[in-house]
Amino acid sequence: MKDSIGDRFIVSVRVGPKGQITIPVEARKMFDIKEGDTLMVLGDKAKGIAIVKSDLFHSLVEEQFNG
Repeated sequence: MKDSIGDRFIVSVRVGPKGQITIPVEARKMFDIKEGDTLMVLGDKAKGIAIVKSDLFHSLVEEQFNG
């Protein structure tokens, strides 16, 4: 499944035998994700999983505590 509207999209990915997923090219381009980047995987049992670039996550946390 793949659907996009402007700066948003929905795409399904399949979990491989080692628990890995492939981040779709649309997401890598939109969020400037390159080989070697570090990503944060955030989880909430009731709300699900989110993936955020590490530098963005750290700036958001810093903003929360200093802002």
